[in-house]
Amino acid sequence: MPPLLATATYLCGGAETLRNRRYGVIEAAEGEFRQIRLRPYPKLLLLPELLFGRWYHTRRPGDRCLIYYNQPWRHRNYLAIAYVLSARDTRLATVYRALEALDEVARLKNTDALLCDAVNWRISKEILSRLGWVPHCPSRWHRHYIRRYYGAYPPRPGWLVAAEA
Repeated sequence: MPPLLATATYLCGGAETLRNRRYGVIEAAEGEFRQIRLRPYPKLLLLPELLFGRWYHTRRPGDRCLIYYNQPWRHRNYLAIAYVLSARDTRLATVYRALEALDEVARLKNTDALLCDAVNWRISKEILSRLGWVPHCPSRWHRHYIRRYYGAYPPRPGWLVAAEA
């Protein structure tokens, strides 16, 4: 029986484990991918996180980005971004590394699309469209976005190809 909590520091080495586990946290820091911590249960958004997420972002120093993802039981071909957390000094390069790792997880799982609900209004639709996200399921109270793959994944980043060699 696999352990409930596992960590994948190399995406190519932990491919089978990543393929079989549904929930995880991608961590990138200082412009580099660090690890994926696999979780036994999905990330549920709690009221304290909504209230103190901005406090964490403004008070926590460092260059760090965490992306919590879930693979819903009823929709196995999709990954949902449940929560993104960044520190005060997080650079765009760090966010890109975390998103590249998320693309690789999607490739390993043969995912059709990524889904997210952009709650924070400081995340503009322009930056999301630059990253390949398009509006999905229009709603008055939510901003749902989707990034479709359907077998056509972005090219693998150089840092990942170099790690495999």
